[in-house]
Amino acid sequence: MLAKLYHLGIGNTVDKSTLSRANENRDWRIFQDFGLKLIEEARKLYADDNQLEVRLKGKVFAVDSTTVDLCLSVFDWATFRKFKGAIKIHTLLNLKTSIPEFIQISPGSVHDVNVLDLISIEKHSYYVLDTGYIHFERLHKIKDAGANFVIRARDNLQFLRLDSRPVDKSTGIICDQDIELTVFRSKEQYPDRLRRIRFLRLRIQKTLVFLTNNFKLKAQTVTQLYKHRWQIELFFKWIKQHLKIQSFWGYSENAVKIQVWVAISVYVLVAIARKKLNISNTMYQILQYISISPFEKVNLAQIFTDEIQQDVKELKNIQLKITVTEEPLFHCVG
Repeated sequence: MLAKLYHLGIGNTVDKSTLSRANENRDWRIFQDFGLKLIEEARKLYADDNQLEVRLKGKVFAVDSTTVDLCLSVFDWATFRKFKGAIKIHTLLNLKTSIPEFIQISPGSVHDVNVLDLISIEKHSYYVLDTGYIHFERLHKIKDAGANFVIRARDNLQFLRLDSRPVDKSTGIICDQDIELTVFRSKEQYPDRLRRIRFLRLRIQKTLVFLTNNFKLKAQTVTQLYKHRWQIELFFKWIKQHLKIQSFWGYSENAVKIQVWVAISVYVLVAIARKKLNISNTMYQILQYISISPFEKVNLAQIFTDEIQQDVKELKNIQLKITVTEEPLFHCVG
């Protein structure tokens, strides 16, 4: 509870050593269970939402992780590199609702692709992944489960072109091909056809290559799905910057996991409040008001309909000002 209060802006009233002791002594799984309950409630509330440009019947998920650097000499359990410690927060984010539906916290040394074994694949859903998740056996399991994947290919992909579709190059699509893998191990793991789409981002003259097991979607829809993957990066930025999980009040694995789950719980609580109270303000604006006036006896919905309170904006409060650089929605590498 003390940690939750700190996340809501009551930082100066609780001694750090008190928080540290509390985080060492309470089992982190209590906070995980609470967070999962909140996520389940948020999923129901946002079930009919769709924040995407594309209209698809199934759910659309992004799978990714964010790394939080730690001092290896202090957090000796958080193995990452030889002289560096870190944890990873592996996340499955529903891109239609911006609600995380799976969270796994691991030492930084755990490879991202291993988390695919822990995620329950939903039939008819779409899974959008970056190159770190290329493992053809696991991708084939997604296909076998009746789901779809869109993943960015590595530059050294070896394949045989089987067929090509006509493309409109004015949309940035360079080619749309059916292929099969030619490297023995890769072909053994994924023996079926794949669809390969090469896309040119006109503004900066960079190309991206996507692989998918869906042969019915328009090529442009596939590229749009990958563009929306950037939402998970914004989610990680939101969690790190606004909920302060980059400085920890305990050094054990238990303490760190508590603090991360508290941060996630606060994010989901704000999402639930925003939906239930029909508040049009952004989640950051809602959290900001709670942070500066946690004990004010006013209904939260009333705060954001009262004209006097409409100046509760990010730049109006110097103490809470955080500069966030707007990232391009379509992140392109190489």
